[in-house]
Amino acid sequence: MKKLQLIGLVILYTIFTNTAFAAILKDIKGKVVDASNQQTLPGATIFIPDLRVTAVTDNNGEFILSNLPAKGTYLVEVHYVGYKTATKTVNLAATSSLDFSLQPTAIETKEVVITGSLISSTSKRNSASSAVVGKDQLLAPSSNLIDALTKIPGVSQITTGPSISKPVIRGLGYNRIVTLDDGIKQQGQQWGDEHGIEIDQFKSDRVEVLRGAASLMYGSDALGGVINLLEPSSPPEGQIKGEFITNYSTNNGLTANSLMLNGNENGFVWRARGTYKNAYSFKTPTGYFPNSGFNETDLSGMIGLNKSWGYTHLNVSNFRNNIGFYEPNLDENGNFVTEDGNPFTNADYKNRDLEYPRQDIRHFKIALNNNFILGNGNLKADFGYQQNQRRELDGPDPALFFDLKTYNADLKYFIHEVNGWQPVFGVSADAGHSQNKGTEFLVPAYDTYGIGVFAYAKKNWDNNTFSLGARYDFRKNNGKQLLDEDEGEERFAPFENKFSNVSGALGFTHQFNDEWNFKANAGSAFRAPNPAELGSNGVHEGTFRYEVGNPNLNPERSYQIDAALEYEGKIVSASASVYNNYINNYIYASNNGEVKSVDGDQFNVYHYGQVNANLYGAEASLTIHPVPFIHFENTFGYVHAQNMSLDKPLSFIPAASLRNELRFEPKLKGTNDAYLSVGINSAFKQNRIDEEFETKTSGYTLLNAGIGASFNLGKQPIKLSVSANNLLNQKYYDALSRFKPGRFDSENPNLGVYNTGRNITFGLYIPFTLVK
Repeated sequence: MKKLQLIGLVILYTIFTNTAFAAILKDIKGKVVDASNQQTLPGATIFIPDLRVTAVTDNNGEFILSNLPAKGTYLVEVHYVGYKTATKTVNLAATSSLDFSLQPTAIETKEVVITGSLISSTSKRNSASSAVVGKDQLLAPSSNLIDALTKIPGVSQITTGPSISKPVIRGLGYNRIVTLDDGIKQQGQQWGDEHGIEIDQFKSDRVEVLRGAASLMYGSDALGGVINLLEPSSPPEGQIKGEFITNYSTNNGLTANSLMLNGNENGFVWRARGTYKNAYSFKTPTGYFPNSGFNETDLSGMIGLNKSWGYTHLNVSNFRNNIGFYEPNLDENGNFVTEDGNPFTNADYKNRDLEYPRQDIRHFKIALNNNFILGNGNLKADFGYQQNQRRELDGPDPALFFDLKTYNADLKYFIHEVNGWQPVFGVSADAGHSQNKGTEFLVPAYDTYGIGVFAYAKKNWDNNTFSLGARYDFRKNNGKQLLDEDEGEERFAPFENKFSNVSGALGFTHQFNDEWNFKANAGSAFRAPNPAELGSNGVHEGTFRYEVGNPNLNPERSYQIDAALEYEGKIVSASASVYNNYINNYIYASNNGEVKSVDGDQFNVYHYGQVNANLYGAEASLTIHPVPFIHFENTFGYVHAQNMSLDKPLSFIPAASLRNELRFEPKLKGTNDAYLSVGINSAFKQNRIDEEFETKTSGYTLLNAGIGASFNLGKQPIKLSVSANNLLNQKYYDALSRFKPGRFDSENPNLGVYNTGRNITFGLYIPFTLVK
């Protein structure tokens, strides 16, 4: 508590004393018009990502960007529905006004600015393979945040029912994916099969997904990619805006409600959000799965200053998720029964009071994000503190209680563009401290420390961009000894290891013309073994196996190349990319036939070891808008993963997938954004499996549909939607479902629980303005 109080005092001191960085104020006026007829566009949004400054055009299409620094070069983006997003790199010292002419387009405007890379730039100038999920897509019905991202080619999810999803990018998940929230790497239960991302589904305004090695930017763990969650931008000065979201899903009775307020008064910005979700047991095409409900409570807030010297934002969030679990008991007919052998009733399935066993996950985070204009550049400084608590309960008191505290600091200095070059220098550090507070143990208590330094430069000339960088990282882990109080035996042996690594990256983009664009990237990355892999010694309840760590593991080292060709025309947009990722010392657990008895139950023993692995694949998208009211979107993703050392497939690799959606978007009087959609999601069979771990899955096709529209009640806009997933109630097992046959119960290897059946979701979204 004293540490937390100290952090709070430091943060408050920083916020209210950094006016020492004050510079000359500057306002820039401008105008936004239609390029085809020069008519003004009222309501267009102008945004400078690196300064987090926002403006909106008035009824004359005019805007004012206030409290800007007097110098510096920044990217400005302009958004307006029905038009291509426009971007312009602006030297503030030489600019007094800004005018934008937007091009009408039948293709839905995609977010083209990527901020998760070291230097904010348009997607065409960014060599990394990337995709952006905007607000509309995040509002589309989904069971959680990761579920909302799976429409992106190359992105899939490991699921434990609808309540738990872990991201997988190009076949890699767990500690091989970095999730950024409020500029801080999320540190929780990435290594655990049965744990999701501890972040509010509705918190972000958009999400950037970087596919491929990204250790140059984020150090250890970014072998597979990065998920960057971006907070809503502050409203223009003098305004208070907000939104209310409510959804109801028929399959598991999920109710999701979220309320947000967001204000800006002369550069003092603030935001507050509260979200609550509650669901009973989910239903498969063959019936309900007992005690699989959950409830989630999320509170978050931000206060900060946007001034001519830059900005400083203090973000605080508190996440809590309670999830029910069921250890299968079957009667002679193969039906689920209670521990007493009684059949479950419909009231049991729809009971929102979770039974034991269940898990209680809590995540508290405080982050201070700063961007100071210093000299001929900007200093971005992000500091974070997180506490993640994992409680597994068989009764009122937790049996397993794992408490992790993490401290982060990240400093980057950006030098403004000189002769087309943009250099960046950075240093990052983190420290983690964990404790076991329960009576059951899986991983040892440990301390971990890491530090990294890097240099990066980007060169823009004509229609080309070239980037290169290098990074050095050092990490130290200390595992702590634990003696079993009952038997007097050593449960966890102490260990200490140190790792270091050099990463590098090269990138290139070329714009042939306004329609065609090429990008390529080559990079190395690494991942230090996590404490579960180094020191586990116990039953991992979620995976139904006994796990034994290996303190002598080496870091994983990845070498990846990828390339993409993109086309964006007036009625068609398309992209195709290929990649290859070779990983030395790939860490995985295997069983050699050993079985261990714990409390009368038999568990297969899995030991962590290392092999070399190779993953390659392709992603593609095609969007066709033959007429303004028809939208046809198609995406494809495939990954091939091989254990090179043992000449067999890697385990738990997503099946190839194809998504097709046809949308009819009529112009109806009194409504906006009306649509009627029909979609088909197809997964191919997955026969490339490691039979030691999993079973094959058949291909399947799901039919989805949706309808929605926006309209005004008086002056208040309202958006209504109805969507149906798995409309035909298809029975299927996803290749990455942890409930598929052979995965769920070691004593009943043929037991399988189908993925979620038919689900109809009703949604309501109300954006509002309290003060204009």
